[in-house]
Amino acid sequence: MHLLFVCTGNTCRSPMAEVIARRLFAARNVPDVTIGSAGTSAWPGSPASDGALLVALEHGITLGEHRARQLSPELVASADLILTMGPHHLERAEALGGTGRSYLLTGYVAGNGHPVSDPFGGDLAVYRATYEELEREIAAIVEKVAEQRPS
Repeated sequence: MHLLFVCTGNTCRSPMAEVIARRLFAARNVPDVTIGSAGTSAWPGSPASDGALLVALEHGITLGEHRARQLSPELVASADLILTMGPHHLERAEALGGTGRSYLLTGYVAGNGHPVSDPFGGDLAVYRATYEELEREIAAIVEKVAEQRPS
């Protein structure tokens, strides 16, 4: 299974979601899951934002190797599940061929959902709040995926 997280610039929310998901899937011992991220308006090659880097480090995770990628039809086609940070990201993923595999991250488990707040330009407290929200939501997603997968 290939999981793709999508935000705007692929420097804050989706990179944090990617590393959180990697850690949580590994801890839950869910096999054969690959995880990536992209942005609907990414500047390809950009590093993760300073706030995302620092907050990830506070949690023992590194984003130092992350480089932003632009969401493309190829990335959408390669994903089994696309989880987006907001409605406009969802619309873009669906427009690129992801209909039926794309969901708001916060709505995948519970239905409906709301946008994950964009911490870009905020202080570390804003990044920490976004990280905590992502971690809560992704923990529920990992459980749902683990339950649906054969052992």
